[in-house]
Amino acid sequence: MLDFLRFLKPIYFLNSTFQDDILDDWELTEEADVTEQKESQKEKTVQEKQEKAKEDRKKQPDAGNVLMKPDEFKEEEESESESDDDEGSSEEESESEEETAKGKETKEEKMARMKEKIKKRREDADKAKSTDNLRAPVICVLGHVDTGKTKMLDTIRRTNVQDNEAGGITQQIGATQVPVEAIKERCKQVKDFKPDELKIPGFLIIDTPGHESFANLRVRGQSLCDFAILVVDIMHGLEAQTIESLKLLLKGGSPFVIALNKIDRLYNYTSNPRKDIYEHLKSQPQNTQLEFKERYEKIVTEFAEQGVNVVLSNKNTNPDEYMSIVPTSAMLGDGVGNLMAHIAQTTQTIYANKLAFVDELDATVMEVRTIPGLGTTIDVILVNGRLRVNDIVVLTGSDGPIMTQIRELLMPAPLKEIRVKNEYLHYKEIKGAQGVKILAKNLEKALAGLPLFVANTLDEAEYLKEESKAQLSKALHSIKKKPEGVYVQASTLGSLEALLEFLNTQKIPYSNVNIGPVHKKDVQKAAAMLEHKAEFACILAFDVKIERDAQLFADREGVKIFQADIIYHLEDNFLKYREELKEKARKEHEHLAIFPCKLKILPEHVFNTRNPIVVGVKIEAGQLKKGVPLCVPSKNGLQIGTVSSIQRNHEEIPLAKTSDDVCIRIENTTGEAPKLYGRHFDYQDMLVSQISRESIDACKNYFRDDLSRTDWQLIVELKKVLDIY
Repeated sequence: MLDFLRFLKPIYFLNSTFQDDILDDWELTEEADVTEQKESQKEKTVQEKQEKAKEDRKKQPDAGNVLMKPDEFKEEEESESESDDDEGSSEEESESEEETAKGKETKEEKMARMKEKIKKRREDADKAKSTDNLRAPVICVLGHVDTGKTKMLDTIRRTNVQDNEAGGITQQIGATQVPVEAIKERCKQVKDFKPDELKIPGFLIIDTPGHESFANLRVRGQSLCDFAILVVDIMHGLEAQTIESLKLLLKGGSPFVIALNKIDRLYNYTSNPRKDIYEHLKSQPQNTQLEFKERYEKIVTEFAEQGVNVVLSNKNTNPDEYMSIVPTSAMLGDGVGNLMAHIAQTTQTIYANKLAFVDELDATVMEVRTIPGLGTTIDVILVNGRLRVNDIVVLTGSDGPIMTQIRELLMPAPLKEIRVKNEYLHYKEIKGAQGVKILAKNLEKALAGLPLFVANTLDEAEYLKEESKAQLSKALHSIKKKPEGVYVQASTLGSLEALLEFLNTQKIPYSNVNIGPVHKKDVQKAAAMLEHKAEFACILAFDVKIERDAQLFADREGVKIFQADIIYHLEDNFLKYREELKEKARKEHEHLAIFPCKLKILPEHVFNTRNPIVVGVKIEAGQLKKGVPLCVPSKNGLQIGTVSSIQRNHEEIPLAKTSDDVCIRIENTTGEAPKLYGRHFDYQDMLVSQISRESIDACKNYFRDDLSRTDWQLIVELKKVLDIY
């Protein structure tokens, strides 16, 4: 049987070949027609798929973001590359026609055309917005350090971010997504709250630092916000940073609510976070209610002094004239539901037009961070529009515009903060308002606090790069480096700005700045200051790693590196180091610094007229210190010796000031024959300190604060008497 099959096989192929050779012409024609029909049908199907994909993309559901499953990462790339190939042939013709029409266009004309095009697109998007489709309001939390801002967010999230913050103080701006379900759950005990009427999809809350060194970060966070929570400690009232934050809000015209926090510190206060805060306050003991009323009225007065009228939110019938106050306890959760309910109700009614979703992109780079396993990433606040994987984005970098492709869009799970290490979820597309982490190439030199753009065409990309250059020039305009100064290094631009703000207030110049780990090249740049001013030969490194070879090189070269993860500790350490250097320099130049003084001899207190001369004197002006050389101006500047001892009431003292009566011993250090009291000078001659140009310079550079204004006036007087120029 097998032999038979082997025999039939070559015959079968022989017959099939023979039949192919003798096909008639009509058969060939029919087959060609079928092939053409199949190809045209295939092309039609591809075109239909492309059109359908475009329509689906435009008609993306408003419900939110498209979550990407792990097994879709590679499939997404493959499908997009295939669609690109299919679309390529159809787009090539239209592009070539456009290129022919615009071939003679100058660069300036092209930029102007793109500017108009983008402007019109933004205007069209703004016209198309509707209050029926609201985005999440971006809410920032402002206030003085330690008022409980981050703790309040922890209560909303039921997490503990603040324990992970260095020193318990927020170091960078953080963003948290609060879904609408969490708002409903948190507000269900609030009186008159109607969960079914909620239109917003949730909150996006930004926590900004309260320490005074973070003024720039607060400005950046506040500028992103639609609504603000100003946290005030009921026990301390309005403090320095609270007033500063209040001024920021009033200047920007930002709506806000006041969280009167830490009511749990009222005497005999009992907590119940599951109850409406106003109903709960009525159930407190009488003395607790009286203390609350007293402290509340005091804070109302403090706000009135700042030109702001405030009232409890449940009694606010005129929101245009009065700002609402909600009593809260971030520690225990009391009143947090009332606060969230007030924000939800206010934002979706009074500010609904502002929250209407706009399809045109509005995104700002919040922070630039290097994360192990992910590399350099950017945290972005996406206020409006959409971001998609593989979008071409343009943003500002320290060395110029950066154009890169989005590789991944990451977001933490709801109620998790973006700057805290979490398990991130991968998304194909994200709709505003959200806090999103973007993975892409070449982000190392990206600058935070500036807009992020999406380029749809090559011409758009060129225009947006020019726009980014303009943004960069504005951002770097404030960073004015000096030829001599310290070297500043930080993990993010926000932290760098905070450090520079501190240095400016302390009048400490900075010669160079950088973001990222401290490398050997950074130490080399800082070491250049050793030739100019040793106190500036140092690096202030905030929240960054110091490479081992950089540390070894710094030790060898004598460059001091200050490292800390709390900015105000870094400040304190540098100021302490500066004082140590100052004290060291004072000791080195102490022998050169001659303080000015004018002495009158008391004739009834002359104890020894020969070397050493011991006499009683009255300090007419200036300061007398041991080691000061004395001379007699009335005797042609006669040098009589150096003060080796100063006594008052038989006790040795280091310094005598104006109007003091003291006994001094003058030893001959002139190198000449000793001068005698009574022969060379007497009580009628005034004794003065023998200052010189060198001693005046030493006093100016190292002992300026030790001398009073009258002391400097005496120096001017002695310069004329002793002919010093």
